[in-house]
Amino acid sequence: MSDEYPPGEDPRRWRALVVTLAGGFMILLDVSIVTVAVPSIQEGLGSSASGVQWVVSGYPLTFGLVLVAGGRLGDAFGRRSMYLVALTGFVVTSVLAGLAPTMLLLVLARLLQGLFAGLVTPQNGGLIQDLFRGAERGRAFGLLGATIGVSTAAGPVIGGLILDVFGEPDGWRWVFLVNLPFGLLTIVLAWFLVPSTPRHETATDIDVVGIVLLGLAVLCVLFPVVQSEAGGLQRFWWLFLPAIPLGYAFVRWERRRVALERAPLIDLRLFTQTPGYSPGATIGTVYFCGFTGIWLVFAIFFQAGLGFSPLESGLAVTPFALGSAVSSWIAGRLVSGWGRLVTVAGLSMVALGLAVVAMLTLYVDPHRLIVAIALPMLVAGIGGGAVIAPNTTITLSCVPTGMSGVASGVLQTGQRMGTAVGTALLAAIFHAVAGAAGHFPQGLATALFAAVVLVLFALVLAVVDFRGNVGKNKLENFHEHSMTSSQ
Repeated sequence: MSDEYPPGEDPRRWRALVVTLAGGFMILLDVSIVTVAVPSIQEGLGSSASGVQWVVSGYPLTFGLVLVAGGRLGDAFGRRSMYLVALTGFVVTSVLAGLAPTMLLLVLARLLQGLFAGLVTPQNGGLIQDLFRGAERGRAFGLLGATIGVSTAAGPVIGGLILDVFGEPDGWRWVFLVNLPFGLLTIVLAWFLVPSTPRHETATDIDVVGIVLLGLAVLCVLFPVVQSEAGGLQRFWWLFLPAIPLGYAFVRWERRRVALERAPLIDLRLFTQTPGYSPGATIGTVYFCGFTGIWLVFAIFFQAGLGFSPLESGLAVTPFALGSAVSSWIAGRLVSGWGRLVTVAGLSMVALGLAVVAMLTLYVDPHRLIVAIALPMLVAGIGGGAVIAPNTTITLSCVPTGMSGVASGVLQTGQRMGTAVGTALLAAIFHAVAGAAGHFPQGLATALFAAVVLVLFALVLAVVDFRGNVGKNKLENFHEHSMTSSQ
């Protein structure tokens, strides 16, 4: 809400949402758009495979490290200010990445780009909490979820188009430089259309110790995982061990902050007393673990295995992106009446679609596979759009306004960790099965079946949540609760 209008009545709220989601789309697109550009980057800069791996993995690493802190800073200093400053930093570092003359400078730019991205992303969920009320809040969260799902699925397609248009050897640079015109336009529109939001009385009491403890714990988990392609799990597995005491110390510190009536980084009551938050965050983490890793194995299969161009590789997943785009908008409206049941149906469709794709991979000529998998990929995409948007709505709709930024940050952190783990896991499975003999169809099929198992696990969690009185009427309770929790 702005200082000029009562909660939920600012006439700029929908325009502000569109502008901020445009920035969010650009940032999340950069998670997956780089995967199709890896061969071009390696050739253009004459880098080793391990160097290029840092270009891919460095961004989600730093992205995930600062999401929760970014949410808290938005709660404290105002989301409009944080959004504008962080988005400006993201655009500048995108340009630095696109102009980088060496692999070292490109990696450094990607690390900084991820930091600014992590500061921008939680502001979207926080702004929805501030600007919307009642049923409108559910629809706004639906659009946020749709943005997350579509941007992730569309990355390889858009990356392939950019590389096809600009060609070799420097076409990969435009994967980053395209953020400059789009980002500048978004910044200008945000300056005029996004209203100021209130500070929630924590600007002078930032939990620095909590930020450090949580950041170190997340780093210990993410670093070995995102470096798995370069042998990170074998070399850095020991980092998982200090993650446990760091996590424990963080929980104890946060409880102490609450007992002293000081603002914590994460109020743990978010998990224990906020309806729908814990199961929703868990479902989101597991689902992202299963579905985001398939883009990398598809890119490896079609480009390294079959010699396809980045554009041809991107076209293979286009049906998923299209299905997700359409169903996200529809599911965002259905969730207010059907609640968790929409997620259950969506997860079922994703599992079915990916399982059929895995089977076809084993029995269809690889050079005809793009056509053969179009329909099941469309089915999986329709299901995917019915997962992320409704789950985001259910998970965040009951969060009190003062915690909305950090709640969005925690949710996104789980999704980023799921993305890192899933990508590393599915890529490792693909390489282990394909092997030096180049059994690419078997490798792809096995990786997809592993993704199906993870999606089915998320489905079980969703069914349990639905049966536990979080079903059809849940959003009605959310809308009622949102009116009181925001006071």
